[in-house]
Amino acid sequence: MDKSERIVIIGAGVFGLSTALQLKEEGYASVTVLDRSMPPVPDGSSNDISRIIRFDYGDAVYARIAKEAFDLWQQPEYSDAFYPTTCLWVSQDSSTPEQPIQPKAKEYSDKTKRVLTQIGQEWHALKSVEETKEKFPDLTGRLATPGFDGFYNDIAGWADAGKAIARLASRCVSAGVSFITGRNGQVIDFEKDGNGAIKAVTTADGGRVSGDKFIVATGAWTASLIPTWNSMLAAGQLVGYLKLTPEECLQLKDMPIYFNFSTGFFCFPPHQGTGYLKVAVHGLGYTRNNEAAKVSSPPTDAVASRANYVPPDGLRRMEAGLKDLFPQLAPRGFERTGICWYNDTPTGDFIFDFHPDHSNLFIATGGSGHAFKFLPVIGKYISAAFQRSLPNDLMTKWKFQTQYRERFQNEVFAGDGSRGGPERREMTISERNFFDGALALSSRQSKI
Repeated sequence: MDKSERIVIIGAGVFGLSTALQLKEEGYASVTVLDRSMPPVPDGSSNDISRIIRFDYGDAVYARIAKEAFDLWQQPEYSDAFYPTTCLWVSQDSSTPEQPIQPKAKEYSDKTKRVLTQIGQEWHALKSVEETKEKFPDLTGRLATPGFDGFYNDIAGWADAGKAIARLASRCVSAGVSFITGRNGQVIDFEKDGNGAIKAVTTADGGRVSGDKFIVATGAWTASLIPTWNSMLAAGQLVGYLKLTPEECLQLKDMPIYFNFSTGFFCFPPHQGTGYLKVAVHGLGYTRNNEAAKVSSPPTDAVASRANYVPPDGLRRMEAGLKDLFPQLAPRGFERTGICWYNDTPTGDFIFDFHPDHSNLFIATGGSGHAFKFLPVIGKYISAAFQRSLPNDLMTKWKFQTQYRERFQNEVFAGDGSRGGPERREMTISERNFFDGALALSSRQSKI
């Protein structure tokens, strides 16, 4: 490719920033990133206090690339945001009223163990709750029961997501990446020529940014911006934060990351900087359908911290998961909650490919709730796909799929088998009203 071409990247999350830095390091002269905010973008899925860094996958391709990324998280460019710790994976064979389960979770757990063995990585089996508590005495609840099955991996950890993104953005600035933010960086449409090629983007302030090639890395907002033909779906996931005392933070500092494949519930060690114990659910999530665009989409009107709201059934699921882990903490309740928006693809695979209708519009999205850990290496793979130099197997795996249009969402977006809990559902009108009200309050508070 001509490295004097003007590259415009829309989106300042993991995919956008990693690609921007990679392209500059490869000698591209003009790389500009547009977003509604300077990164870390407050409501983006790349921004929070913690993300799991692991290579425990039921897919050998992601396992190998995640191990490549894991090794780099320990290098100076990333290590100040990385915290090594053990990761405990469990599954169970029955639901509870508060916690519906994914019946194929143990199957995915077994597949993950086979892949780890295949790529030459250790894992350690745990066959009972009692054995698990002997290994991890800080875990005081009943854990994943009935039907407990588990394993752990000592080679894992978590990253302070906001800190890692801020460091990456600083490296982009130092490398010569340009940023346009605020309303003049909020892309609302594309200007096309007669053949469908993109000439420029138009922004919320009425501005126009021209370029030669455009990369859309807008996560859960992508389907409301470009035609995606059911190749991706914005799904809201549950997050909760419990405030701990300094003594509790110290007591639990050596706990493992805990992940229940069956329910989707997971929990991080305490975040020492904020004193929060963060829990979340990796499930099929909630949709928020935008009638005008005919797709599910997060709000786009304001940039704010996440709204302090989750649907009532989601809150019960997080409370039940916390009780299974730490019954002594569960009665306290969460200080705040939130919805993190995934951009899911039908199989859980990323999309790194040119748009079928627009020859110079490249799509880098579909993080599907597992992309953050690849931050140190993903720019290399996106850049290779952009330059059409990826190996054929990866080009095929990360292709922009067009065969899903007009098909039923819950039939298409089954994921890779790693999601726990109940079926995906649309937020009710009442839930949307509560959510939008909480978002408006969060936006006002962020301006004070």
